[in-house]
Amino acid sequence: MEHAVKCNICPRNCNVDRSKSKGFCNMSWQVKVAKAYLHHWEEPFISGTRGSGTVFFTGCNLKCVFCQNYEISQYDFGKPLTIEELAQVFLKLQKQGAHNINLVTPTIHAFQIKEAILLAKKEGLKIPIVYNTNAYENVETLKALEGLIDIYLPDLKYYDDHLAKKYSKAPHYFEYATKAILEMYRQVGMPKFDKKGILKKGLVIRHLILPGCVEDTKKNLLWIKNNLPKKIYVSLMSQYTPYYKAENYPEINRKITPKEYKEAIKFFFDIGLENGLIQEIESASEDYIPDFDLEGLQ
Repeated sequence: MEHAVKCNICPRNCNVDRSKSKGFCNMSWQVKVAKAYLHHWEEPFISGTRGSGTVFFTGCNLKCVFCQNYEISQYDFGKPLTIEELAQVFLKLQKQGAHNINLVTPTIHAFQIKEAILLAKKEGLKIPIVYNTNAYENVETLKALEGLIDIYLPDLKYYDDHLAKKYSKAPHYFEYATKAILEMYRQVGMPKFDKKGILKKGLVIRHLILPGCVEDTKKNLLWIKNNLPKKIYVSLMSQYTPYYKAENYPEINRKITPKEYKEAIKFFFDIGLENGLIQEIESASEDYIPDFDLEGLQ
């Protein structure tokens, strides 16, 4: 509970006592989860053949106007769980055959998750842990997780601070996210795969291309090229779909065009990056958004 009393887990540094009130993330100290199931729509080397044991946490430290998961990120939908119950969720997913435990939007629950992982490991949890994050992280929080996270799967959303503030209310996003990504790389290094091509350890960076923002995409890719090995894996995502409050922002109230996506892909290879995961443009569909129905939590 020490971190709850003066919460500085993320860059918001709210300093609130989350055992009594709520900070920017609108979450108390108790963990809430909206769904825990075998997810087959992550990157192929994470979902594999049996699925990724994906745990969707309630709450978020960003306010993305286009959030596809807004029901849980902004509107508090989910089931409260104790540390012991969360550990059992992990173990149940392992028993179902999950390739890994995939923690989606874990940041604001990081220390409770840490306790649950330690408890689950005592009870036989052996599969890799994936930390699936928006990367608006404090390095100190990530350091507290060292040795428990096998795979870091961060977004690198914005280079331009104007875009970060306008669309996610996240000042200095690039500064925090890049420092966080370098810390993640220090901890887990380059991707390592098993004999079947399933990711066991390492850093994979995601970037979602936004409509009209290909130049910002290029700046993010250049940072990756200049600060990490050229063989680092980057998931270049075309799946942006206008959702939530995007209709209030005409410039992003559309899907990206094939021209925009081809330009981003060309730039990726032109600057010498080698391992790009490329989505089909048809991935921009609401069909891939999970139903948040408390599955796996009964």
